[in-house]
Amino acid sequence: MAARILHVSDLHTGTREDPEVEAALRALLGRVDAALIVASGDLTHRGRREQHERAHRFLTSFGLPVLTVPGNHDMPYTFPARFTRTYAEFERQWETIEQTHSSPALHVVGLNSSRRFRHQGGALSEGQLDDAERRLHEGPDGAYRVAVLHHHMLGAPWRASRKRPVSHRNKVLRRLVGAGADLILAGHIHQAALSERHEFEVVDGDVRAAVISIAPGLGQPRPSRLGEARGLHVYEVGESTLTVDTYIWRGGDWGLTARRTFPRGLGPLAVTA
Repeated sequence: MAARILHVSDLHTGTREDPEVEAALRALLGRVDAALIVASGDLTHRGRREQHERAHRFLTSFGLPVLTVPGNHDMPYTFPARFTRTYAEFERQWETIEQTHSSPALHVVGLNSSRRFRHQGGALSEGQLDDAERRLHEGPDGAYRVAVLHHHMLGAPWRASRKRPVSHRNKVLRRLVGAGADLILAGHIHQAALSERHEFEVVDGDVRAAVISIAPGLGQPRPSRLGEARGLHVYEVGESTLTVDTYIWRGGDWGLTARRTFPRGLGPLAVTA
């Protein structure tokens, strides 16, 4: 039986909310029958208490398990709170900044790539990578393993951006995939980007498939930011494939705009005549 994940990112709660979006998202969740909601950072716009509370109410209102990670906008923007209470409001709502969701079908680990000394850039420390390896290995046999962070490993090629990917992304990718991650999710750039490791990494022999996916932003695009999509991803994990559906907000509803299928495991996709 397929397991589905709904992936949203960059809600930026505290800017301009749209009740129509919440109603349409509820309807979409009913259609896709997701087992888990993943929100990969920037749940809020300025890291304020009321913004965290509103984001929590929104994400938990659908009655599904939710896994979140903090983004650079989820920390306070004021001094000294940014350094003395960096994740206090996030943890007040979600208990921890590095959550784990585990079921027989899905094993998902959250990683905090945000850094209080950086506004846009992000990183994972050696200790975090060691811990991520341990947590990924703890997943049930046969479960599809997913790592989630805020900062991207892929960029949208049609748009120049000051937003740098996670620091030392090649090392981060190797460590996470080596620990068993089948899928790595992120956001941050407000654009969709998808790739499987064989498309960009020179590998010899039989190497397990691993997909990197960046979700478009769920929050209202800023008028001055041309080229920012508003959308989300839905992942369907099958026995031998991963299918990624990209939905874009249009005409008051979520419209399916692309579907991509990737192999799962060692073999390529089966080709049918």
